[in-house]
Amino acid sequence: MNILEYTFFQNALLGSFLASILCGLIGTYIVTRRLVFISGGITHASFGGIGLGVVLGISPILSAMGFSILSAFGVQWMSHRGDVREDSAIAVFWTFGMSLGIICCFLSPGFMPDLPSFLFGSILTIGETDLWLLGTLVVLVAVVFVLLYRTILSVAFDANFARSQRLPVDFIEYLMMALIAMTIVATLRMVGIVLSISLLTIPQMTANTLTHDFKRIIAWSIVIGWVDCLLGLSLSYSLNVPSGASIIFVSILVYLVAKVGRVLHNQSKRKIETK
Repeated sequence: MNILEYTFFQNALLGSFLASILCGLIGTYIVTRRLVFISGGITHASFGGIGLGVVLGISPILSAMGFSILSAFGVQWMSHRGDVREDSAIAVFWTFGMSLGIICCFLSPGFMPDLPSFLFGSILTIGETDLWLLGTLVVLVAVVFVLLYRTILSVAFDANFARSQRLPVDFIEYLMMALIAMTIVATLRMVGIVLSISLLTIPQMTANTLTHDFKRIIAWSIVIGWVDCLLGLSLSYSLNVPSGASIIFVSILVYLVAKVGRVLHNQSKRKIETK
């Protein structure tokens, strides 16, 4: 328990809580809207923004956020064109971002000490700036969901029907793509580019084994996501392994346990009904 006295661990706990709220909201939309592959493309495209930040001498997080938002808009625009398939548009920005990031990192003078933390994550390196970024995004996303909840829900489940009801589908899609991009960049410190998309999908998949209600999935995703982070941090501290990988490893185990429990519950329920 002595580790709780250290500031870096307190920041990790607070950061994991804020990230769980943020990913619970945004991740539920991603899973419901089936945007997992698009989000993966945005995640890897953000590496181009990190590389630009290194070369230009500005904050890699800010440059990655701007680059990711533009990439998200580009994927959204290209995928709605009749001559470009969605997976092709994702591949373009995915590979462009990764190649640009690699080129910029090799062109940057000196060694980039934070590169492993961006690629693989290290929640214990979260500072006050990262906490402020997470906190600001949590407030922003929460306000958007409160004000536009019904429209977001309609677009998430059936965009074509929402468009027939004269709802602002295009505005919501671009707005949510921007929020997805910002959420991905804000969580890079925790789990890195390689594993970031997992934090936005696995807790939601686990929550979906418990309920199919959109609001309840959000609530359960927040709780499950934070539990995953706490257990992952404990595993990381015990085995002295990277925290990002530990969090995702634990979240997958929790999902498997929930899935098996759901299957066993359904089987026992059917046995009772047959009797």
